[in-house]
Amino acid sequence: MSSSSSTPESVREPPGRVEVGFVRRAHGIRGEVLVEVESDNPRRFAVGSRLFLNPKSGLTKTVQIAQSRVHKGGRIVRFEGCEERDYAESLAGAILEVDLSEVASAPQGTYYFFELLDCQCRDRESGDLGKVLGVVEDGGGLLLIVGDEERNLPIPFVEQFIEQIDTKAGFIEFQLPAGLVETCASAS
Repeated sequence: MSSSSSTPESVREPPGRVEVGFVRRAHGIRGEVLVEVESDNPRRFAVGSRLFLNPKSGLTKTVQIAQSRVHKGGRIVRFEGCEERDYAESLAGAILEVDLSEVASAPQGTYYFFELLDCQCRDRESGDLGKVLGVVEDGGGLLLIVGDEERNLPIPFVEQFIEQIDTKAGFIEFQLPAGLVETCASAS
């Protein structure tokens, strides 16, 4: 990085797949699972949709949704070929993904969470802050959890703190209020 106001020259490689859901647990006795949905696209979990299932055991495979219904803020889903509870139980903790090519570009001035993750963050006064480790919706807006080896720092993701964002280069520059870093940082 040549100066505090420029972005890195390299362009980071976008992810090949994007997480759209997470299997919480088996539901019932007929192979259904409870899915925590992490997508705004209502068609992601429609009957006939195909997803990548990335279980804790490691071997990612393509699955097709045979049944799907809304359930307490999530979805109850049954995949083709999954008709027994034992198999459904083995899917607990699995990540559900789609190819990045299936994700529409975010509207101008907005960002998907996956675009913000791993962006290197810098404050004009405090310097390097670390990378975005997580994004939290807390009811009052978004917080970026930024960290390095020494600390974690929740930063409100609000326009008045942001100087520049370049998700392709993996870079966010802030102008944070005086004292925010010292007051809000916690040991990693």
